[in-house]
Amino acid sequence: MSNIKGIVKFLVVSAGFFSMVGCTVTPGFHVDVDLLVENKSFDIIPQVNVRYITPELISELKVSEPVAQVNKQLDVKVDNYTYLLGKGDILTITVWDHPELTIPAGQFRSAGESGNVVHSDGTIFYPYIGRVPVIGKSVNEVRDLISIKLSRYIESPQIDVSVASYRSKRTFITGAVNNPSVLPITNVPMTILDALNLSGGMSENADWRSVVLTSQIDEDSVEQKLDLYALYQKGDMSQNRLLDHNDILHIPRNDQLKVFVMGDVNTPSTQNIDRNMMTLAEAINNAGGIRENSANASGVFVLRASDQKDMLVDVFQLDASEGPMLILSTQFQLQPLDIVYVTSAPIARWNRVISQLFPTFKLLHFDSKID
Repeated sequence: MSNIKGIVKFLVVSAGFFSMVGCTVTPGFHVDVDLLVENKSFDIIPQVNVRYITPELISELKVSEPVAQVNKQLDVKVDNYTYLLGKGDILTITVWDHPELTIPAGQFRSAGESGNVVHSDGTIFYPYIGRVPVIGKSVNEVRDLISIKLSRYIESPQIDVSVASYRSKRTFITGAVNNPSVLPITNVPMTILDALNLSGGMSENADWRSVVLTSQIDEDSVEQKLDLYALYQKGDMSQNRLLDHNDILHIPRNDQLKVFVMGDVNTPSTQNIDRNMMTLAEAINNAGGIRENSANASGVFVLRASDQKDMLVDVFQLDASEGPMLILSTQFQLQPLDIVYVTSAPIARWNRVISQLFPTFKLLHFDSKID
């Protein structure tokens, strides 16, 4: 039985097989469902939800298009952003009119080499005042603290504090980007747009709509799914975020963004969905169109894993035998792992087609979840 399952899966997912042998999956292609379903009395038809593709259905399923909008919450965070010092940062401390305190190690050394390192205990050492706790403080707070302590030894000290090297905080940009990077968090706030620009942008095989931002909040790992298509193409700034220490921005590949076109079409194929998505009309056209001399235009079906608890498959039927109904195929958006099937059999035999296709459909979606 496992061998038969493997063969059936290969017939479905291998576009190369269809192109080499030129075969077409039709109701005449017989699969013994009893070999694929352990319970021979199992009837899947009650768990198949069949709906006609109509203007009402298009309106119901239509995903609202993103629109340009501002992100006031992000604007507030950026305006109020303050970098807090961490372990490993290097500070440059300037005491005006006291060069011996400013660069005690020599004038030819860089600020990073001669600066004050924030040690693992969160302190720096400074002449006269000894150890100064700085971790979790801003440079302004450190300046005020050092000024108070130095005022015991220097009258009205004029002090400037800056970060010579940012070493304590970073964010990770991974996945389908041109230059995966580890970027330091600095005193300049970094958003997702900034990070992607510094990483060379997204690669051609990136899935723009399923980007994942993983953040650490109160010792918990929190994931957010973001739509960068809406951000880049539509100007929807609500998808932008301010990045923090140890954030991971992962851009997945579009390997899983595919649909399968089968049945009485000229070129059965596996097609990738790009960032602009794909309609039913595009999928059929990419497959060379339906075979006019043998296909039953009233039997264009889309199989989709159902979101309903007691249902297994949602089947959407388009009756393209009526010319005006074809316009609906340009408005019906496909989803990843949809199966488009064009039948050449009478519609009355659709139950049999469902019975033949379902084991393959089930295997396909089960394996995608495992992957």
